[in-house]
Amino acid sequence: MAKPAKPKKPAEKYGAQLHELQVELVKLQRHVITHGEKLLIILEGRDGAGKDGTIKRITEHLSPRDIRIVALPKPSDREETQWYFQRYVAHLPAAGEIVIFNRSWYNRAGVEHVMGFCTQEQYDEFLRNVPVFEHMLAEAGIRLLKYYLDIDRKEQKQRLADRHEDPLKQWKISPIDEKALKHWDDYTKARDVMLRLTDSAEAPWMVVCANDKKVARLAIIRDLISRLDYRDSKHDVPPPDPTIIARFDETCLTNGMLAK
Repeated sequence: MAKPAKPKKPAEKYGAQLHELQVELVKLQRHVITHGEKLLIILEGRDGAGKDGTIKRITEHLSPRDIRIVALPKPSDREETQWYFQRYVAHLPAAGEIVIFNRSWYNRAGVEHVMGFCTQEQYDEFLRNVPVFEHMLAEAGIRLLKYYLDIDRKEQKQRLADRHEDPLKQWKISPIDEKALKHWDDYTKARDVMLRLTDSAEAPWMVVCANDKKVARLAIIRDLISRLDYRDSKHDVPPPDPTIIARFDETCLTNGMLAK
C-alpha cells in the first residue's frame, strides 16, 4: 500500500504556485510577441513594499529581448526643463513588448510632492494631466496595468531596518527611504489623493496589501494573467484573493486594504 503523500510545507506551496503562474506568464509573453501587443505595467507603492521582488518573479523566466524594466534615476538638469512626461515616453513599449516601470511618472504625486521636489503648481498640473496622458496611451494601443503595493508602518520599519543588516540589500538604501517613516502620514495623504484622482476605467488602480511579500507576489501575477486574454491560458488557475488585491474604490481607504 502506497504511503500517503506528505503535506507540502508553506515554502513548497509557494514555489509550486509561483512556478504554475510563471508558466502562464511565458504563454502571455508569447501571445504579446505574436500579436504585436503593447503591455505597460506600473508598480508603485510605499518604500520597502516589495516592488523589486515582484518584478524579479514576473520577469524571471521571460525572454529578456522582449521585456524591459524601467527604473529612471533623478532627472538631469536638462530633463528638469522638459515636459514632465517626456523622459518616460521614450521607454513606452513598441509592438510585441512588455515594459515594467519600477516607479513611474507617479513620482510626482508621491516622493516629489511629499519631499518638496516640485512646486504645488507642478503637482496640481500633474494630477490634472495624467488621466489625459493615460487616455492617449490607451488610444495608441498601449494596455496599461497599474499596481499600488501598500504595507503598514510596522512592516515598513522592519523592512527598511533589514536593508542595513543584509549586505545584499545595501543598494536599496537611499536618503529618501530613510525619511519614509518620518513622513508616513504625508505619504498616506498623497497616496489617497493620487488614487482618487488618477483611477479611471482605461487605467484603473489595483491596490495590494503587501505585508506578506510572497502572498502579494502571487496575487499580482494572478491578477495580471486574469486580466489579459492569451492563447492556451490555463482556465483553472485560482483567481487572485480579493482581500489581498482589489480594484481601487473609496472603500479601500476604510476597509483595511490600505494602511493608515
